[in-house]
Amino acid sequence: MLANIRAFAKSWVATILFAILIVSFVIFGIGNRDTFRGRISNAVIVAGDRQVPPAQFKRVFDNFRKRLEQQYNQEITPELAAQNGVDKQVLQGMATQEAFSALLTKLGIQPSDKLVIGQIAKNPAFFDQVTGRFDKAAYAQILARNEITPAVFEASMRDEMAQTQAGTAIVAGLRAPRAYSALAAIYGLESRDVGYFVVEPTSVPQPAEPTDAQLTSFMQENAQRLTKPEFRQLTVVRFSPAQVSASIPVDEAEVKKRFDFRKDTLSQPETRTIVEVPAKDAASAAQAQQRIAKGEDPAAVAKSLGVEAITYANKPQSAIPDKKLAAAAFAAPAGQVTTAKGDLAPNAVIKVESITPGKAVTLEQVRPAIEAEIRKDAAADKVYQLTQAYDDAHQGGANLTAAAQKAGVPTVTIGPITREGLDQNHQPVQGLTPKLMETAWSLSAGGESELEEAGNGEYFAVRVDKVIPAAMPALAEVRATLADAWKKRELVSRMQARADELAARVTKGEALDAVAKSAGQAVVQVPGIDKQNARQNPTMSQDMLGKIFTAKPGDAFAAQFSRFAFVVGKLEAVHPGDPAALAATAEQIRPQMTQTFYKELGEAAVTAARRKVKVVIDANKARAAIGLEPIDEKAGGAKPAPGKKALAK
Repeated sequence: MLANIRAFAKSWVATILFAILIVSFVIFGIGNRDTFRGRISNAVIVAGDRQVPPAQFKRVFDNFRKRLEQQYNQEITPELAAQNGVDKQVLQGMATQEAFSALLTKLGIQPSDKLVIGQIAKNPAFFDQVTGRFDKAAYAQILARNEITPAVFEASMRDEMAQTQAGTAIVAGLRAPRAYSALAAIYGLESRDVGYFVVEPTSVPQPAEPTDAQLTSFMQENAQRLTKPEFRQLTVVRFSPAQVSASIPVDEAEVKKRFDFRKDTLSQPETRTIVEVPAKDAASAAQAQQRIAKGEDPAAVAKSLGVEAITYANKPQSAIPDKKLAAAAFAAPAGQVTTAKGDLAPNAVIKVESITPGKAVTLEQVRPAIEAEIRKDAAADKVYQLTQAYDDAHQGGANLTAAAQKAGVPTVTIGPITREGLDQNHQPVQGLTPKLMETAWSLSAGGESELEEAGNGEYFAVRVDKVIPAAMPALAEVRATLADAWKKRELVSRMQARADELAARVTKGEALDAVAKSAGQAVVQVPGIDKQNARQNPTMSQDMLGKIFTAKPGDAFAAQFSRFAFVVGKLEAVHPGDPAALAATAEQIRPQMTQTFYKELGEAAVTAARRKVKVVIDANKARAAIGLEPIDEKAGGAKPAPGKKALAK
């Protein structure tokens, strides 16, 4: 359908257009980029005169990994992410972004510093909550919390604005030609008549029981799927606050002490909604007080005086920055309008809109929380004592089990399990964490780890009791299942050959009914198959539908059926759609066609940018940035980085 677009994309006109086309819908967005000048030897990506240092790549990679953790609701370590190609995906996405930005800079499309700063100042995330205006301190604090410098963020904004402005200017008013959506409507509204008959498993010679040689060969063909993974049996000792907290008594004196210390912060203070009009002088303040007291809106009064009213909505006294003004406001009754001389506003008018009384908290209300906190603190101390006792014994020469006994902590045997935490029945084993599995697979048989932190105040140590190497199962162990699979494959092959043979007869001119009758079958006629009703027919497999909608009238085909069988079919006729509906449908799908048009233009722009801007990627520096071992290309695998241990195979 869009072949003409692709042809256009190869023309010299498109080359000029795509050289400056930048679109904003690229998989990794715009954020977290910087513009670097000069050569930096440790760059992960070099695109023209732009470079991405390891720290920047790590930040983008970690952000993307955290989004995946939220999406899949599980911890994803850098190792697991790399095993699934996430590091390469992020690397290529960043390289494309840098190529886009480098090309724009080369073409002179670059927003000024004034535009960038103005755009940042409009971001509500950087506003002061009291004044509602851009706050430089809040801006710096938010960037610091996200480990981004102002220079990096402003360069990122500059790139985003450049791409948005260029893309918007170029594609403004672009719409897919009506002929495109008309062709799609014609294809979508046409219907097809098809006839078919079934080639059943019983219609072909049944395979005999396979020999040992045939099964052995079949096993070798499917070695990757049949090979059992490596299993390991582990002994684990855990130190967890949950193990000891239930038996820890709570000292009533400590409960009372903590409550007295926090009583004020635990209680709910009185809050008020206050409107302040900061008058310029005493006369203006008196005038404003009289007008507001008569019922005029404080905001309107403030505007008439050339100032802006400030509203403190449901705030405690401590939240009002002007202490003198706050004292006056909290001394006035609800509804009163008064003047006040504050430190920041010497001539202010205050109206108390509403008062929400405070609420003092009692010890019994917060007792459960305080007791839980005391138990948590005591449990953390107890866990520390247990880990010290274990570590002293272990460092003194005791093995994991003996050291755990001396510390009075139980051990548990786990496994055999796979690296993914599955038992020998392929079921997940509870209580395993990525950190525990990573540690266990870094040891050889008989190896014991040191104490490892598991998070949330928990610790563990693990010993590998046994390693069962990955291996093919014995033939006797899988003979029955393997024989069934081999016979099924043979049946599929024979049905396919039979269906192809019968379809060839139809192609040569024999009638479909006659060929079906010779095979002992009857033809099933299915008229009026279209895009809307095709998937509603339960007998139509994806293979059948694919061949029905790509065939020409009179074509014969063989396809897999919706159940364990094949079909021989023939496309009898193709009927055009209702002419009255074509125009309406063409207009309905035109926006979708336009979006597809945008997408293909974007893909062409990506290709053009990567082709025109020299991009150099150092995958090993990227891996090192996220704490992984570099790839030894000569050895075909990873080699240990300095200070790292290679995972046991």
